[in-house]
Amino acid sequence: MSDRVLRAVPAAEEKDEPLMRDLIGAALRRARVAQGRTLRDVAEAAQVSLPYLSEIERGRKEPSSEVLAAVYRALGLQLIDLVGELHTELSPRHAIRPAAPAPHRAPQATLLAA
Repeated sequence: MSDRVLRAVPAAEEKDEPLMRDLIGAALRRARVAQGRTLRDVAEAAQVSLPYLSEIERGRKEPSSEVLAAVYRALGLQLIDLVGELHTELSPRHAIRPAAPAPHRAPQATLLAA
């Protein structure tokens, strides 16, 4: 038997990339609230349970693509609306904090056999 120990995933720090479920949930909530609709109304239109939609909006559940599509259809939106909003939200983060440079690698030779 191995001596490996399972460890919990460390909590995200502020400097870390956000989780997709948090971004998606926030985008769904903003769209719903902007339309003046209730959780119940959107959940019924999307045919998902109200508690599940609430969990999605709070970033506690990660929706399947089918559920996400149903909720967006219920909101009268398309997937491109979500992708565009997420792009807009994430772009400033990357403009402020550029990605770390790639580590220096020595050139590699390619050998060809005849």
